[in-house]
Amino acid sequence: MLKSETRRATGVNELVVLRCLHAGERYGYEIAQAIHERTSGEIEMREGQLYPLLHDLAARGYLASRRTKVEGRPRVYYRLTAKGRTQLEQLHDEWQRVVAAMDRILA
Repeated sequence: MLKSETRRATGVNELVVLRCLHAGERYGYEIAQAIHERTSGEIEMREGQLYPLLHDLAARGYLASRRTKVEGRPRVYYRLTAKGRTQLEQLHDEWQRVVAAMDRILA
C-alpha cells in the first residue's frame, strides 16, 4: 500500500496546474493550453476538470484570482499565492520521490 503522501503525489492535476502558474498568472484556457503544450499532449485538462480544480485550489488558499473583461467578455486570471508556492514545492518533492521509486522498480 502507498503512503498517504505518495498517494497524494500521484494526483497529477494539482501539480501540473500549480506548476503551470509558477511563472505568472494565466486564465483557464491559457492554463489548459500550456499543459497540453508542455506535456506534448500527454496530459489534457478539460473544462470539466480544470475549472473545479482551479476553484478548489483557490478555496484552499493556493491561488488568488482577479476578474477582468477582455473584448467585453469576462475572464478570470489565476496566480499562485505564497501558500500555493509552498504546496507546489511539496508536491514536486513528493512526485520526485515517486518517480525515483518507480525507476528503481522498473530497473
